Amino acid sequence: MSDLPPCPNCGSTYTYADGEMLICPECAHEWMPGEEAATEEGLVIRDSVGNLLADGDSVTVIKDLKVKGSSSVVKVGTKVRNIRLVEGDHDIDCKVDGIGPMKLKSEFVKKA
Repeated sequence: MSDLPPCPNCGSTYTYADGEMLICPECAHEWMPGEEAATEEGLVIRDSVGNLLADGDSVTVIKDLKVKGSSSVVKVGTKVRNIRLVEGDHDIDCKVDGIGPMKLKSEFVKKA
């Protein structure tokens, strides 16, 4: 069996090394071997450019986002204040001015 650690994202044991990075073929998560300890300590969420996000931060939307079930759009450059980080596919809970409460993916925001 392999002596590589399981995926910290999904727990899969089928991880493999690609250069210095470790990769999970099941969830496509990539990480450096020393990062497992950081992810086990708590929720680690990064924005589109790699900045670490925390509860209460302000972020800016980097792409026009359609609001599901509505004809509204969250425009590029919209500033969202006081975010809350949660686990799941959409990992940011927030209130957007003019639209209301919604969930965002961290890949579409940049720390302000």
